[in-house]
Amino acid sequence: QVQLVESGGGLVQPGGSLRLSCAASASIFSIDFMGWYRQAPGKQRELVAAITSGDSTNYADSVKGRFTISSDNAKSTVTLQMNSLKPEDTAVYYCYVGVVEGWGYWGQGTQVTVSS
Repeated sequence: QVQLVESGGGLVQPGGSLRLSCAASASIFSIDFMGWYRQAPGKQRELVAAITSGDSTNYADSVKGRFTISSDNAKSTVTLQMNSLKPEDTAVYYCYVGVVEGWGYWGQGTQVTVSS
């Protein structure tokens, strides 16, 4: 059973930066895309950023210009660099790896809190 392990969350002041990383416990084959989602209290989970196996990226409007996603498909890892963080970025962040067969894997989530 493949597991995704996230790291890098924590408490940061507004304007600060964090780097989230996600690594698979075993190689994942036929990766279609890798992404980061987030869920704030009382809100639905939303896509923050995604990157395809062909390195095309997609970002939520709220994070464009501030967040950068990157991946290494061979190592089944995905990273989210978050700059200029705002209080509204506070949420639990989840990584996701989707495969071409149409299903995927979720990480357990890591808390990001932006507060002074």
